[in-house]
Amino acid sequence: MNAFSLYLTDSATMLRRNVRHMRRYPMIFFVAGIPIVLLLLFVFVFGGTLGAGLGGALGAGLGSVAGGRAEYVAYVIPGILVLTIAGGAQGTAIAVAMDLTEGIVARFRTMSISRASFLSGHVLANVLQTMAAIVIVVVVALVIGFRPSTGPLEWLAATGLLTLGAIALTWIAVALGMVTKSVEAASNLPMPLLLLPFFGSGFVPTASMPDPLRWFADNQPFTPIIETVRRLLLGGDATATGPLAVAWCVAITIVGYLWARRLYDRDPAR
Repeated sequence: MNAFSLYLTDSATMLRRNVRHMRRYPMIFFVAGIPIVLLLLFVFVFGGTLGAGLGGALGAGLGSVAGGRAEYVAYVIPGILVLTIAGGAQGTAIAVAMDLTEGIVARFRTMSISRASFLSGHVLANVLQTMAAIVIVVVVALVIGFRPSTGPLEWLAATGLLTLGAIALTWIAVALGMVTKSVEAASNLPMPLLLLPFFGSGFVPTASMPDPLRWFADNQPFTPIIETVRRLLLGGDATATGPLAVAWCVAITIVGYLWARRLYDRDPAR
């Protein structure tokens, strides 16, 4: 068996291990629950006011609409979906830190298995869990009035981008889980990932922000991802933001993978 075949086989084994852990401790309710609570809060508590403030600014390339709660549902869903991805990444950091502190990783290091499979198993399991959480969030969004205006191809493209984003953030989360010395610290390090959608175009248009904050919002990685998903689901022109969104996802994936591999291959003493 060559190295690549060994990697695939061992990654599948690690994936089964992590899926069993998820069945025993179903974090999917946490991963989907917080975005759903925020969705209901922003739509039914703030949605009327925020929607009225949208006016014709539902999003560049999406046309002009009269602001209101129904329009705000459409506006906020992409931000909530990206927030779901970030929440899933936090759970991965905790799971990786638990494996490190409990000593199982030290045992894996002594076994004849692909070294990268431990990392890949966590990534694959979390991506599956996160995409399942996204399905739950979308169902709730449809129930409360979200009405996308595009077809299956656009939905497929949006799903692909969200999956790519989940992979990227999960690799970063794996590295964050390995760089810490405790599970408690691992639960706090990914918090900026949860805040970035709020400091982007996830909940309000960046045009409404003060200039310094607007510059940050327009140039951080989550904004093009959110805007691309928004345009794919609501009928806008996704070609303006899509390439940048994909580039950000690929760049974050590479950085997270290389960082995680470096941490895993270093001296096991923590």
